[in-house]
Amino acid sequence: MAAKKSERMLVDEWRGILAVHARTTCELDRELHQYGIGASDFEVLDVLVEGCAEDGGTAYRVQELGSRVHLSQSALSRLIGRLEKEGLVTRGMCSEDRRGVRVMITDTGRARHAEVRPLQRAVLARMLADRPA
Repeated sequence: MAAKKSERMLVDEWRGILAVHARTTCELDRELHQYGIGASDFEVLDVLVEGCAEDGGTAYRVQELGSRVHLSQSALSRLIGRLEKEGLVTRGMCSEDRRGVRVMITDTGRARHAEVRPLQRAVLARMLADRPA
């Protein structure tokens, strides 16, 4: 009986996490729509900006981005294509591995990120205010 209760609590906790994620993503998408981007678009820009600030680099391999933003390879490729079409990122071949593709944020992408970042952080603060750390 105790094992079943523990299992039930685990499932309830998991579903609670999923619900918070879904509500927060929907709210981010709604708020960021006015800037022509969604939550996942912003997340890619944010990772690119943070990565460049942390290590002074200028680009991420697509695989590195995928592991940071938790999107499938195909979803991430489509998202990068959209961001590239908007002039927010560029893609190029990896110098150390010609099969790889690097993604670089553009000046336009940095400007959009800087413009949207306070709104994104405010939504996160509002949506996650009551969540335990």
